[in-house]
Amino acid sequence: MELIDDGYCFACGPGNPAGLKLNFVFDGRTMRAEFVPRREHQGFLNIVHGGIISTLLDEAMGKLSIETGTPAVTARLDVRLRKVLRPGQKIVVEAEIVKGSRKLMEAYAKIVTEEGEIIADAFGKLMKIQDPGSGVQGPG
Repeated sequence: MELIDDGYCFACGPGNPAGLKLNFVFDGRTMRAEFVPRREHQGFLNIVHGGIISTLLDEAMGKLSIETGTPAVTARLDVRLRKVLRPGQKIVVEAEIVKGSRKLMEAYAKIVTEEGEIIADAFGKLMKIQDPGSGVQGPG
């Protein structure tokens, strides 16, 4: 399997007009991005949709796998929604590797408010792409 980045990823692609346009930063250990959900991200009135929250957590883990040189795809994602996230509320999503094996990478991600309150968190198992030579290709 080859992972090709065409800049149109729903979560981080700069070319996707309907996307979230997340801009991640890697500090050598964790992957991190700030995000402010908008009204179009809500499910019920004034409540950000759980699918958007899950997408944020999943994307942080996926970007982390790529940045650490071990491209992987999500095999399992266990999300716990702890608090309501409101449109307009600035949050930080971050992920870190918990454990790795030959075929899997296990990661933990969380979404926190500026005050440090956990909105949601997740544990994920990501299946490593077996041919690291194919790697991940960037746009263009």
